[in-house]
Amino acid sequence: MTETMTCQADAITPELLAEADELVSHYPVSKRSASLPLLHLWQNHFGFIDDSGVEWIAAKLELTPVNILEVVTFYPWFRRERAGKTIIRVCRTLACAMAGSYEVREKFCQSVGIDPHCHSHGFGEAPPTSSDGNFSVEFVECLASCGSAPVALINDELVENIALSDVPAIVDQYK
Repeated sequence: MTETMTCQADAITPELLAEADELVSHYPVSKRSASLPLLHLWQNHFGFIDDSGVEWIAAKLELTPVNILEVVTFYPWFRRERAGKTIIRVCRTLACAMAGSYEVREKFCQSVGIDPHCHSHGFGEAPPTSSDGNFSVEFVECLASCGSAPVALINDELVENIALSDVPAIVDQYK
């Protein structure tokens, strides 16, 4: 067991362990199928998936770490670096783009103190984050609410029909 893994293992609560065990129990034929649920659980708990998370999940599922790492690096939703406490995901697909999502993203960036021209450059990277660590802003693909564009997913809350003038008040709700 590596030093990093030991350190994170100390941060694993009995509740997290019980939830992980419960998730794995849903996949009695192939534990490997629990990879995605465990990765989501880890990221929701710790904020990102570092090497210790990869190693812990691999051990839990009796896999090699590379089996988990290939899943982490394939899906853009998983991140290998910490993002802000509040993550603002602005849809950029056609309906939202035509309704002004690029301008909405810029306004969110300005409202939280992020350079609006700053973008993350690869899968797993944290999106641009405010200097206080409270906010991250990123583009995402379709949030499935084209009829109420432009939209953003702020943490787990869908915000629809965003006008530029609404952005500062929206940000204030999450401060």
